[in-house]
Amino acid sequence: MPVPATSVPPAVPTSAVPVSFPGPDSAPLTLDRRDGPYGEIVLRQRGERLEIIANGCFLMDTSDGRSERLLIDAALDTLLAARSAPRPEPEPRSEPEPPAPKPSVLVGGLGVGFSLAHAAADARWGRIVVVEREQAVIDWHREGPLGRISAAALADPRTEIRRADLVEYVHTATERYDALCLDIDNGPDWTVTEGNGNLYSADGLAACRARLKPGGVLAVWSARPSPAFGETLRNAGFTGVREEEIRVARGVPDVVHLAVRTA
Repeated sequence: MPVPATSVPPAVPTSAVPVSFPGPDSAPLTLDRRDGPYGEIVLRQRGERLEIIANGCFLMDTSDGRSERLLIDAALDTLLAARSAPRPEPEPRSEPEPPAPKPSVLVGGLGVGFSLAHAAADARWGRIVVVEREQAVIDWHREGPLGRISAAALADPRTEIRRADLVEYVHTATERYDALCLDIDNGPDWTVTEGNGNLYSADGLAACRARLKPGGVLAVWSARPSPAFGETLRNAGFTGVREEEIRVARGVPDVVHLAVRTA
């Protein structure tokens, strides 16, 4: 049964929980393990890294974060570039036009907190809404060791955490955002749970498009290239479809898929 959207009230974050690091070559230490509506989710520590494992599938760790930050930066850069594009001269006004409000962003998946922290560190963003379906992940940030990454962002008045399934949220919510930055799987072709596959289908992308304001940007993180996904985005009515890559130490590069809702 889908978890209904629940707004998690801001809390005064405690100081980061001290972590005693095992050696980098030692076996991972399980810090927390929970069974939830979507299966098992585990927080592990390996050396100085913290790892999130869902249903036995490695999701992410705290070793890098470059591609998660690129997810946020690429969306904002694309959005601001579109806003600054030449437009027809407006009709003369008796009063100066008020400045445009700062763009809002929906971050899909709290994860280890890199994307949220990076968005909150950028004063150009306005409202920041994070949708996370796992209460355990929220707890690890509010009260656990992941707070060392997200504490300042969680205390930022622009930030709101909502406990909800992202797939359900984009289909049922009525709010619209300037950007959607989504990172809940290892990519369109490598989902954590079967139901997540809907997000990358024509149906799911239509729902994402409906959550964007005209001119809004969809950014989707992937652990590997997915050429077919670009065509799916175009078929869903998005324009400006492109990919940005981040080289990793081993294997294929991480990818951020970008697309624009033009109308």
